Amino acid sequence: MPVPADIRAVPRPVNTIVDDNGRDGPKRYAVRQRSSSKYVPGGNPQPRNGKVVGHIIDHKYVPIHESKAGTSAEPDMLSYGASALVKSVTKDLVSDLLAVYDPSDAYAMMSIATLKVIKPAVTANRMATHYHRTFVCKDYPGAAMSPNSIGNLLQRIGMDGSRRKQFYQLRIQSTSADHHVAIDGTLKQDNSKVNDLSAYSRKARVRGCSEVSVLYAYDIERMEPVCAEVFPGNSIDASSYPAFIRDNDIRKGIIVADKGFPPSKIKAELQERPDLHFLTPIKRNDARISDNDMLSFEGVLTGIAAHIVYKKKQIKGGRYLYAFKDTKKASAEEAAYLANAQKKNTFLPEKYAKKQAVFGVIVLESDQDLDAKTAYFCYEDRWLLELVFNRYKSDECLDHTDVQNDYSVIGGEFVNFLSTVATCRIIRKARTAGLFDHMSYGELMDDLSSAWRRTDAPEEPATDDGYWV
Repeated sequence: MPVPADIRAVPRPVNTIVDDNGRDGPKRYAVRQRSSSKYVPGGNPQPRNGKVVGHIIDHKYVPIHESKAGTSAEPDMLSYGASALVKSVTKDLVSDLLAVYDPSDAYAMMSIATLKVIKPAVTANRMATHYHRTFVCKDYPGAAMSPNSIGNLLQRIGMDGSRRKQFYQLRIQSTSADHHVAIDGTLKQDNSKVNDLSAYSRKARVRGCSEVSVLYAYDIERMEPVCAEVFPGNSIDASSYPAFIRDNDIRKGIIVADKGFPPSKIKAELQERPDLHFLTPIKRNDARISDNDMLSFEGVLTGIAAHIVYKKKQIKGGRYLYAFKDTKKASAEEAAYLANAQKKNTFLPEKYAKKQAVFGVIVLESDQDLDAKTAYFCYEDRWLLELVFNRYKSDECLDHTDVQNDYSVIGGEFVNFLSTVATCRIIRKARTAGLFDHMSYGELMDDLSSAWRRTDAPEEPATDDGYWV
């Protein structure tokens, strides 16, 4: 189709022609370079048309603005705030990963872990998108973020138990001997079809879904996990307990465990590890409570908001019992007991008298001579572990595993461990700064994600450096 004369008359670069593609739109009239000439025997040379360099639009020449030769277009700004916060609390994790893993794998692990923290519910299919829209791609350049690459990475992590152990040993070695290590577990739904670990637990049978159990060791003073391990969903806590200590070679600290982890189950492990101690609750009907008159309280804990009476006593074998009664919890338990008895018409005076004595009571057993207040806080601070698990199951959206084999489950939980450590540290940092007086964790991360910064900005930011978007 011939190009109209008024279009051809529009000023344009020399050695170009105007090509009409015949389709309506702003790019109908393309301006092409003359690239060369074609020799025709017995005739005049015929010109060869080259690449498009612009278009005639509204009777004006509009050039094409290309990216630098040999490179693809890159964004000039990225989401900065949330990824910068995660980076600020995970530098030692990166160092430990690089000491154990191939640098490419270490960068990919940190990219995935960071994105899980700053972008709840992110899936493998969306990892690459969020990687390239945040400063994660600048912090950990070259990370392979395709679904297949992520799947292969998790498999490699899961298959190499020796490297995971080396990494966890670096974390455990940083735990002080006088720190208190809480051990607990969480069940996670596992929807994959072909992995052995997704055995049915008792709870899972009721709910009709498979689960795996993730056991964590948690440093109470630092308020963060130090190691983790995956067990089958039907694995009883007490049987997983010694295996977890042996597998991760936990040799120092004071283990603060729940009733599902009796010290009798780790007798051999404790004998082999003289710097490893325990503080564990016992059942309210344990005969040692009455035999040692532990409900005859001898004092009130000072310096805390709650009203707690206590008793400490050394018992046969050299161990110690610590009994505490929280008056507020006692009132709540008594009210709940009476309401239930009233509703079901099951009140019995003699049964009520026995229960009344132990409402709000917790009795701890330890092989350490601790101050009563220290023992109380060690156990009460375990709520921080529950906070981690809640974050691990909700805000990070790590409650479901959909990977397809045992190795991928293990590898996925290793990356989740990195995300969980980051979350714990962010919580601690935000609490210290007083941010939680004004906003929730979710609001904090959402606000930070909206802080964008130019990609050519210097590494150390300043409020007025002119690189914020």
